[in-house]
Amino acid sequence: MNNVEITYRFRLADDTVESFHIELDSRNLQMIGNVPEILPQWINLEFHQCPNCPLSSDTYPYCPLALNLVNIVRRFDRVISYDNIYLDVITKQRNISQQTTAQRGLSSLMGLVIATSGCPHTAFFKPMARFHLSLSSREETAYRVTSMYLLAQYFIKKEGKQADFSLRGLKQIYENVQQVNHAIVERLRAASEADSVLNAIIILDTYAQTIPCMIEDSFDSIRYLFSPYLTDDASNSENP
Repeated sequence: MNNVEITYRFRLADDTVESFHIELDSRNLQMIGNVPEILPQWINLEFHQCPNCPLSSDTYPYCPLALNLVNIVRRFDRVISYDNIYLDVITKQRNISQQTTAQRGLSSLMGLVIATSGCPHTAFFKPMARFHLSLSSREETAYRVTSMYLLAQYFIKKEGKQADFSLRGLKQIYENVQQVNHAIVERLRAASEADSVLNAIIILDTYAQTIPCMIEDSFDSIRYLFSPYLTDDASNSENP
């Protein structure tokens, strides 16, 4: 099976181009070859370590998430969050191009990197990284992540374990991710004077806050999309 390859190409306001080639191991969806040669202090595990981090500095001297953000931070240190950029996202299946802001383009790239960085709290999003959708909206993200979680429950049930169809586990995943986001922001404040990378994380955090709220509301805002499944005809369509 071939590795997954995704390229993000940013054309900045001054017409320079910054390109990021992301390669994911096909077996474990871990990012490959993204470790910088020079390691800054702010990637040390104990530097603003997440309060819910299960890792020990004896085994992991560096935060895997921070380690994989170094190249992005360095190359966007001079970019302001609301700078207009033109973004191309290239995968084997499709190309997506859009004029947007630096912070939104970076948010999409960083979401992909964070999911595949090796952080235990963000590893749950690897299936979404495998079927990456760049520049997705909050609604698209909510739909995709909930579908992913429920499919995971199907596999859990197939293995004879207790499945969670109440989405309580998904809510807990996002509560952990919010703590990760807040700690990463503190790291990035020490790493960069530009606000583009900081605001990219803040955008991701607003998504992390949205999903638990939608779970609390039973996803009422998108329930209408599933009306064909909720009719009496649909419920009686199964073979006896």
